[in-house]
Amino acid sequence: MPQHSSTARVSAHALSPHIGAVVQGVDLNTSLSSDTIRTIRDLLLRHQVIFFRNQTLTPHQHRDFAKAFGSLHVHPVYPTVPDVPEAIVLDTEKNDLKDNALWHTDVTFSETPPLGAILVARHLPETGGDTLWASATAAYDALSSQMKAHLEGLTALHDFTRSFPLSRFGRTADERNHWADVRNRNLPVEHPVIRIHPETGRRAIFVNEGFTTEICGIEQDESAALLSFLFRHLARPEFQIRWTWREGDVAFWDNRITQHYAVDDYRPHRRIMHRVTIMGDKPVGPTHTIHS
Repeated sequence: MPQHSSTARVSAHALSPHIGAVVQGVDLNTSLSSDTIRTIRDLLLRHQVIFFRNQTLTPHQHRDFAKAFGSLHVHPVYPTVPDVPEAIVLDTEKNDLKDNALWHTDVTFSETPPLGAILVARHLPETGGDTLWASATAAYDALSSQMKAHLEGLTALHDFTRSFPLSRFGRTADERNHWADVRNRNLPVEHPVIRIHPETGRRAIFVNEGFTTEICGIEQDESAALLSFLFRHLARPEFQIRWTWREGDVAFWDNRITQHYAVDDYRPHRRIMHRVTIMGDKPVGPTHTIHS
């Protein structure tokens, strides 16, 4: 039976045992109290991705809501809303969005990947265009004790060019120059394969198809086999929820311990989403000491 949780007038209806909840009792285009912001953050930590229905956020309100949870990221590739550079535009008529139609965690090519992101539906196809989220903590918990022990000391490389290759984002001289500049400012980075959530202490698998290229310190064929297993494991339906968008929907996910997949099944129809991304911290693995 679905679980319910509430604080004051805010309530949340869980969508699955591991991930996802619909939040009621919040109007995001109003000024939210510090208690309400704290409640939303607590629900995010508990449910990993939370959804709000029937919202009417403008891009400025979208940005301001996200800003209540931390500093905001400006994406180096995607176009943005005029006058709101923190809000990226994901428009299938204008952008190459193949990098969204696979399991990924946002911007893990950064030394400090995002804490989370808030996605607003702006224009939806008549059918299709769902988004799936997966819990990387549930995926970790389902591993054998032997596999957990094997992964704990490993790190992996995350590379900007895996989802943003020159072949797709360097069609003109200006695009190639911009791509080279972004690549030079975002060289491959090393993150722990198992990440410890900085607020809850929960462990999660922290590799993703979008940006992870290899496991460090082992042979290439071993790395490929291990990543293949982890990618398949993370994509098991037991760890997932699937969200069917409606106009006015808002999704807020914890990017530190989730992955998502934007289903690309609606062409030639158009889909427009706006995303504002909240800055995070440097991932820490089990071999580091976590200070409370």
